[in-house]
Amino acid sequence: MRTRRDFFRAALLAAGTASVTEAAHAASGKIPSVDRMGILIDTTGCVGCRSCETACRAAHDLSGEPVHAAPDTSVAQVRRRPGNGSLTVINQYPGRKEPGHPTHVKVQCMHCDYPACESACIVGAIAKKENGPVVWDSDKCIGCRYCMVACPFQIPSFEYEEALKPDIVKCDFCFERITAGGLPACVEICPMEVLTYGRRSALIEMAREKIRHYPERYEHHVYGEFEAGGTSFLYLANAGFKELEFPDLGRDPMPGTSESIQHGIFAYFVPPVSLYALLGGLMWIAKRSKETEKEMAE
Repeated sequence: MRTRRDFFRAALLAAGTASVTEAAHAASGKIPSVDRMGILIDTTGCVGCRSCETACRAAHDLSGEPVHAAPDTSVAQVRRRPGNGSLTVINQYPGRKEPGHPTHVKVQCMHCDYPACESACIVGAIAKKENGPVVWDSDKCIGCRYCMVACPFQIPSFEYEEALKPDIVKCDFCFERITAGGLPACVEICPMEVLTYGRRSALIEMAREKIRHYPERYEHHVYGEFEAGGTSFLYLANAGFKELEFPDLGRDPMPGTSESIQHGIFAYFVPPVSLYALLGGLMWIAKRSKETEKEMAE
């Protein structure tokens, strides 16, 4: 009886997918809170110690290098992207203004003010929270991976090795920690204090002040202030952001593009929605079955 009841619950969940086009189309109408938080990263002070990587793995219980081991800084010389084992990584670039002093760049989800991933998600599994983070709900996700395609920063990754319960993996801005009044793990651990956590509007003013006071030290550009409509992570650097492999994005929010494509696909073509609804129901059943087995074992 329990299995049958679970099946009908899954069917109801799948049926709700029929309204996903309207939900996604409305996503770009949200106006970010003026009190949302952010992180300013001053790359000119980063020494590439990778403490932020180890602290992040500890905070999220991820595999990787032992948390207390001295990080291998040479790893930063190879271009890396965040993934299942590390939600943030440090990459190293040759110094331009100071030869012999490389620039280190922390890479993670940018937590866009108008997230393309949220807009592209057909089941509402990704949401921009009022305090800044863009978070992902595993109970809603059906594994379509549209968020991976939509992200202009190529951040979300997928746990392909997990057959029954694959997750989308990305930085969550330490949502639970900051909601409880704490600091993101990377900010708390940084020995050089190059990561500043605070209200986004105050961080932008801080960044502008740094540029005004030390014009020879910084590029006169706060990356993330306007890119793709604005992001919660902001950057200062002493090299051009193109040289640091940041994507060259305009000021327009990315959801406008993803929503128009999505609307064109799903407005008059129901089968894809039905297919993903069915897949979502099957994944929900498999997930629930696994949880039930665990409960019975206990």
